Amino acid sequence: MNKKKKSVREAALHILELIDKQQSYSNLLLNQVIQKEKITGPDIGLLTELVYGTIQRKLTLDYYLQPFLRKRPDHWVLNLLRLSIYQMVYLDKIPDRAILFEAVEIAKRRGHKGISSFVNGILRQVQRQGLPSLTAIVDPVERLSVETSHPLWLVQRWNKQFGWEKTKAMCEYNLLPPVQTARVNTHRITTSEVVSLLKEEGFDVQPSPIIPEGIRVLRGNIAHSQAYESGLLSIQDESSMVVAYALEISPDFTVLDACAAPGGKTGHIAEKLQGTGKVVALDLHAHKVKLINENAARIGLHNIEARVIDSRTTSEVLQLESFDRVLVDAPCSGLGVLRRKPDIKYSKTIQDIAALSHVQLEILTESAKLVKKSGLLIYSTCTVDLEENLETVNEFLRQQENFTPHDIHLPDSLAHLVDPKANKIQILPQDFGGDGFFIAAFKKKDQ
Repeated sequence: MNKKKKSVREAALHILELIDKQQSYSNLLLNQVIQKEKITGPDIGLLTELVYGTIQRKLTLDYYLQPFLRKRPDHWVLNLLRLSIYQMVYLDKIPDRAILFEAVEIAKRRGHKGISSFVNGILRQVQRQGLPSLTAIVDPVERLSVETSHPLWLVQRWNKQFGWEKTKAMCEYNLLPPVQTARVNTHRITTSEVVSLLKEEGFDVQPSPIIPEGIRVLRGNIAHSQAYESGLLSIQDESSMVVAYALEISPDFTVLDACAAPGGKTGHIAEKLQGTGKVVALDLHAHKVKLINENAARIGLHNIEARVIDSRTTSEVLQLESFDRVLVDAPCSGLGVLRRKPDIKYSKTIQDIAALSHVQLEILTESAKLVKKSGLLIYSTCTVDLEENLETVNEFLRQQENFTPHDIHLPDSLAHLVDPKANKIQILPQDFGGDGFFIAAFKKKDQ
């Protein structure tokens, strides 16, 4: 007997449950469930909207539900209510009666009659009475926390670090869906040629106003394009593309990418080398090194050597002072990618940030031994936490007397992002719609 295929809302509820239980990333689970349940066409878009939207707005949804719940229900029931309220509040095209009917049916299948009556009762009460107003929250920081569904400690922290205006803009921007962007493999083709090819394939794309080899996708998923299959482009965020510019690459350089998987920046570096020199790309896990190799084969560049090495022990394996450029794209809190991975904002803690700073410093200290005299060491993270980034940078410079801050040189379109008094860049999501990113550069002294 065939197992009954899950409805889109049931699949969404299943993913929400797995995220809570396994602490897995929503983007990975979403792809797994789409394949396993054979979800196709417009249903993929709806499932993605339901999962990301419900996670993205979780604190707001809980605020809306609070007056109607006398006690906290079972976790899956709470997720079903969140999912239903999300549709009622944020999705115009789905009538309330369809949302209620589906929620009650799911409650019947997963629970018992009492639970389905409970779910029906709560949602009908919401319909009748309307939602509580956010203006009832007097404190502006707390209101912003609930309104944009960012934990209060995080909003307080950002407010302290960036001030009110930037914090408010960042919280609001984090609720917007990210635009898909890609990097053209300029070793093989020009940006304008790729734009023409993609338009012929039916994609709506335009050149990036930020990065010369970048393109923005306005409609369609170019991971399914012939241009992608042929290795003419790679999917990468515009902020992430800035890193290769900070490396100041010249032909025949030997470059180390110390924390490389899945290999986006590795590919960009190899392309900037125009197939000359060598990029040594490291990761701790063999299955991730396999991803780097697969990506290198797809883009058709043979100057990439991927190896399974713990970047905290590189000086034991690789020759000291043998690289012109070293990139440490360090493991970080990921607070710059909340539009892509909204679940991160609920799972991270202040303690995590402190622990990550320690690991980052370890990797930087080890990687510093591999930089040639007069060579550059670049440190980057996809976070916006100033303490996490600046503490690491300042501590590294305190400990390493043979390194000095180095000015970062970028295309004119990005020059305004560089701090004129320092060797660093802090990109916020609202700057140009990319991920939040931090980059710092250090130069090794001649002697």
